[in-house]
Amino acid sequence: MNLPALQKGDAVGIVCLARKVSLEDIQDGVALLGAWGLRVVVGQSVGAEDGYFGGSDAVRRADFQQMLDNPQIKAIFSARGGYGTTRILDQLDFTQLVANPKWIIGFSDVTALLCHLLSLGLESVHGTMPLLMGKPDTAEADETLRQILFREPLFYSVPAHPLNHLGTATGQLAGGNLILLNNITGTASDLDFTGKLLFIEDVGEYYYNIDRVLVHLRRQGRLEKLAGLVVGQFSDMNDTAVPFGKDVPQIILEHCGGYGYPICFDFPVGHVPRNLALTVGREATLQVTEAEVTLHYV
Repeated sequence: MNLPALQKGDAVGIVCLARKVSLEDIQDGVALLGAWGLRVVVGQSVGAEDGYFGGSDAVRRADFQQMLDNPQIKAIFSARGGYGTTRILDQLDFTQLVANPKWIIGFSDVTALLCHLLSLGLESVHGTMPLLMGKPDTAEADETLRQILFREPLFYSVPAHPLNHLGTATGQLAGGNLILLNNITGTASDLDFTGKLLFIEDVGEYYYNIDRVLVHLRRQGRLEKLAGLVVGQFSDMNDTAVPFGKDVPQIILEHCGGYGYPICFDFPVGHVPRNLALTVGREATLQVTEAEVTLHYV
């Protein structure tokens, strides 16, 4: 379901779905949203604290729920990622959101929520969050998010990678953090891989664990059902004392390279400043040629 463009003067909310964050931490993001002409409503979970989390599960759930149900709020940003979104997902009521859809924005731990929304037939945005916004090196990530929210045309072109698998595919764009995609299997938030243009990214993982997750997904028969694969940034990777012996592209090609669909590597999405925004749930076309990779919405 296509979401309406934001308009200047619209109210947007910021909530803490996972790890705690202070109001001071998100000031650059709040200022940027204001510069876009939006009215920012900061939720009670921002600045709240319950150990690692931005308030208790009950506080974070209630804060997000009232933003979901408030018709004046046209978009909701997760203040940051971390861990904690899945702890509250099953207690949320999305009835009002389904009846009156609005933009939901985040990435990393928020992957679980974006997939859950997709299972309800709702689009969302995998994009930067207020904690990270408004910095000199995030200007492109910020701008692509603005373009999506205000429904301006968006066309991505990135350089070719020597390990890309050439081809063209059209499908529903979906994905996010690879470990989260694996963790939600078998739950109400599970992602159906069939016919999807899947994008994946991760941070701080061990090479063997990326392999283990892809083995699991392959054994489930999910990887063979994709229309295409967009491999984002796997940053700050770790290795074991006995080296695993393969890097991320090699691991991915071992498990996905034989299925015949287009695969592109080094797409600018993930835990990096140049984290280009993607609309989860929207039909898109991926074209991988020897010269470049393009991604655009149908």
